[in-house]
Amino acid sequence: MPQWIAAEWAAPSNIYAFTTCRRGGVSIAPYDTLNLGAHVGDNPAHVAQNRRLLTTHATLPEQPRWLNQVHGKCVIDAETISTTTSPPLADASYSTQPRIVCGVLTADCLPILLCDTAGTWVAAIHAGWRGLAMGVIDATLQRFSKNHRHELLAWLGPAIGPDHFIVSRDVVSEFDKQGFDINETVFKPLVDSDQILGNLYALARQRLQLLGLLPHHITGGKYCTYQQVDDFYSYRRDKTTGRMASLIWRA
Repeated sequence: MPQWIAAEWAAPSNIYAFTTCRRGGVSIAPYDTLNLGAHVGDNPAHVAQNRRLLTTHATLPEQPRWLNQVHGKCVIDAETISTTTSPPLADASYSTQPRIVCGVLTADCLPILLCDTAGTWVAAIHAGWRGLAMGVIDATLQRFSKNHRHELLAWLGPAIGPDHFIVSRDVVSEFDKQGFDINETVFKPLVDSDQILGNLYALARQRLQLLGLLPHHITGGKYCTYQQVDDFYSYRRDKTTGRMASLIWRA
């Protein structure tokens, strides 16, 4: 049976949100468990079977509105996404309609799930470092009233943790160009090395707060996909790997 982690936040009772674990799916090499991503080398039939398992066991109201993620900042209304044709090129989706499932796939990148305190708006963001630097959070929040962003809640799902996300100085420069506050919380230089440890969770928190979210409305960020081998897929750890799904919808 598929397994998942429920979003840990004070969302309204009509909001459903979780991230899948790698356990509980179809055991077919090279994936031992619940691979939900359609990526290079994946068997489409196996991925489809796992997606059907998830829809059934998680009692989803519909098939998720998947995206063809490209590490950009395009945001799309999930209501316009067909569940029977090829997914659109985008890295975030949102919905104001009930029973529409927004979803993103990750294996080290940061999934961000959003809702408002009234339970009328939801969104899912695929936020790798490129998307964060390009402004995928900014682009998503543009779809919600600027005057009411203090009513938004955000859950930071499982991503590569700050002890394992090694980046170059070029990556730091990209965030600096976009106005991020560059400090040792978000980028920590390694001693006697040109390499730097990046903190996706801290970068996302910084941007969300800058855009109007209250600090105590931002939760999550306690997992590490690289380190927690039994629970999560990790591209940086394994290269050839599956994908977890992070899903959100309103009843």
